Amino acid sequence: MPLPAIGDKAPEITLPRDGGDIINLSDFAGKNVVVYFYPRDDTSGCTKEALGFTENADAFAALNTVILGISKDSVTKHDKFVAKHHLKIALLSDENGDVCERYGVWKEKSMYGKTYMGIERATFLIDAGSKIAQVWPKVKVPGHVDAVLDAVRAL
Repeated sequence: MPLPAIGDKAPEITLPRDGGDIINLSDFAGKNVVVYFYPRDDTSGCTKEALGFTENADAFAALNTVILGISKDSVTKHDKFVAKHHLKIALLSDENGDVCERYGVWKEKSMYGKTYMGIERATFLIDAGSKIAQVWPKVKVPGHVDAVLDAVRAL
């Protein structure tokens, strides 16, 4: 499935989060939402990205913006990741991959000559009207959080 495009209505999200609550994208009507998809808890790039969003959580909150990180890791793994790194963002568990599919981030990847299916690191900025305002496919972590924060400021 292709990535949602700028101007599209954001696909609904209903997933369990770290701590066990259920999060619905519609819970945040009237707020901007940054949804970032990442491959796996506690790997170097994913940790740097989560720490970057955590360090800037107050700046995003001041701009009426919620941060949601999504991977296929379990809630239990998310809880350990949050505790280990003192994260201040919600991490959602998409173990069956439904939301990853709807956002077009479940892709064939390759490493060391082997192909496999995995989450392509991507970020979506959803505006207060539930429309896709910005898309960052194939995210490289350095500088990414700053670029997202700049885009939120520009809304």
